[in-house]
Amino acid sequence: MTIKQFIVLGLSAGLITCSPKTYTRVQTGKAYEFFSYQPNQKARISAHRGGGDLKGYPENCIESFDYLAKKIPVIIECDIDLTKDSVMVMMHDATLDRTTTGTGKLIDKTYAELAQYRLEDNMGTVTPYKIPTLEDVLRWGKRKVTFTLDVKRNVSFANVVNMIHKTGASDYVAVITYNAQDAARVHALDPNLMISVTIRNRAEYDRLHELGVPDNRMVAFVGVKEPDADLYTFLHEKRIACILGTLGNLDKQAAAKGDQLYKKFAQNGADIMSTDRPLEIANAL
Repeated sequence: MTIKQFIVLGLSAGLITCSPKTYTRVQTGKAYEFFSYQPNQKARISAHRGGGDLKGYPENCIESFDYLAKKIPVIIECDIDLTKDSVMVMMHDATLDRTTTGTGKLIDKTYAELAQYRLEDNMGTVTPYKIPTLEDVLRWGKRKVTFTLDVKRNVSFANVVNMIHKTGASDYVAVITYNAQDAARVHALDPNLMISVTIRNRAEYDRLHELGVPDNRMVAFVGVKEPDADLYTFLHEKRIACILGTLGNLDKQAAAKGDQLYKKFAQNGADIMSTDRPLEIANAL
């Protein structure tokens, strides 16, 4: 590869080399260009809950996202829930107990009440960090990371899409859905948004297709175990990239048998790995 080819490739992928104080990814293209399948593309890393298994860095926290983004090119998978006064904030659980110094249901607290609480890492250590809003997260992430947004039950897809528009984040997000009806709902709200859809078999793909979700707006979550090779081939022929959920059992297998197992997952067809071990995957790849 010539120097000129290397520069062009780096710019088109949105990758830069950097000092420790700068970010390893700048999202320069449309979300479709990033999330669609490209032959021979290096497997990418999605940090489950934004990398919350890191000591001192809580899940669903801008400071944790920032820490990872300065180390590796990363997709941030994060969770959106709602306060009593309808502010969209980043929180996985319905209650505050596990991840914050607070207690009780999130939906029973106003956003102003959340200000008194601090986030805890997954080992239970209290940090100085606060619960961020979706708006703050999307504004922070521009030119730093790409997001997949997990929308919890209390939150309407319409409000999430409106916030994506308000913050100008359409070029660097995909919205996560778990059934074909929700995927069709998101597509109707904005036909240009990328959607993470569950496709573990042909029947799930066919249902999405029947409801009008086009191939060029899908990124396929293929499950938390490796699918049949035929499914990878089928989706790749349609230029649909595949997310393998290594979080859970596959991460545990890699920790026990060696992180080179992640190379096998990539070779078998995983384009993106959603993981609780983002730094280990980065080292392995």
